[in-house]
This record gives sequence, structure tokens and C-alpha cells, in this order.
Amino acid sequence: MKFDFSTNGHVFVEAIFTTLYLVSMALVIGGLIGMVLGLTLTLTRKGGLLQNSLVFNVLNVVINFFRPIPFIIFVAAMGPLTLAVVGTSIGTNAFLFPMIIMVSMGTSRIVEQSLVGIDPGVIEAARSMGASTWRIIRTVMIPEAQAPLILGYTFLFVAIVDMSALAGIVAGGGLGAFALSYGYQRFDWAITWITVLVIVALVQVVQFLGNWLARKSQHR
Repeated sequence: MKFDFSTNGHVFVEAIFTTLYLVSMALVIGGLIGMVLGLTLTLTRKGGLLQNSLVFNVLNVVINFFRPIPFIIFVAAMGPLTLAVVGTSIGTNAFLFPMIIMVSMGTSRIVEQSLVGIDPGVIEAARSMGASTWRIIRTVMIPEAQAPLILGYTFLFVAIVDMSALAGIVAGGGLGAFALSYGYQRFDWAITWITVLVIVALVQVVQFLGNWLARKSQHR
């Protein structure tokens, strides 16, 4: 059976919006949590503004524990916790919960790597002038790392789109589930490739925007 766009096109549109919902929510919530975690790692590491080996080592171990887990296995392993927090282990929001956790872990490393590359002399100069830790973060660290952070979050977006394609394993919907159900399983290769092209177009637009913003921030 082939997919009939004239009568079932709403299914394709719904899949697009589901993917956009998953990606945007994971990027915003996971990205913010990851920013806090990455800042904490940077500030508490040896030589950091708030050096604290206990906090750094605990957080470092926790992040390293989660990051190597294949996402499809992570979703399954998180089932009991997802059920307790979300109230169900199937559906879009049930998939979004572990997605946010994994995105947070990945973002923390992107933020940390972007911030540790800042010239220590710039930070020391701000400290010598009596700037508070929060002021240094806001006016020195974030602006100095703006370009790599933009590129890092752009890369993160692509990774999140990749994650969202697995939403079908818990009946979460999205373009991945659509391509599998209406394309691959029905041997409708046109549907499969149309879905692929939509995803590629989405990624290309965001990649172009991210590259443009990164270049713009370098010439500010």
C-alpha cells in the first residue's frame, strides 16, 4: 500500500511538527541545563574561579557515566523513571524526558570545551579589577566563547534531530517513525526519501544560520 498524500497528508505534517516539538524542547531545556552543568564544570575545575574538586569530580563522573550509553538503550533503561516522572513510558513526552537528560549531558561537554579555551589572562584581568564571578561569566566568559558556543549548539541541533528519529520506539511519532511506518515497512521508497530530504533541509538551514551567527560574533 502506497501513501496517499491527498488523503493522509496530515499524517506527514503532524510528523514534521512532532519532530520540531521534540527537537526544540530538547534543545531549549537540555541546552539550558547543559549550560549550567558546563559552567559548573569550568568554574569548579582546578584553577577555576570556584575551584572545588569534590563538585567537579562528582559532576565529571556523572556526565561520563551517561554520555557513552547508546541512546536507544538509554531510552529503554529510563523506562521506570520516565513512567514515574511523566506518568507514561510511551508517547512523545515519554521520549522527550530521556532525550532532555541525554542532551544535557552532551551540552555540558560542549560548553566546558568552549569555555576552557578562553585565554586565562583575560579572566585574571577581570578578577584583578574586582569583578564578581557572575560578572566575569556574563561579560567575559560567555562573550569570549560566543562563536564556539554557537557552533557547538549548532552541532547539538543536528545530534538532537538524529535522536528524534528514534521516537518511534516508544510510539513518540515524528519523521523517523513516519519514514519507518509509511516508507520502509510499505516499501514506499519515495516516502522514505521525501522524509530524508525534509530532515536534510532542516539541518542545512540551521547549520547555515549557525555558521552565519558564529562569523558575525567573531567580527562584533
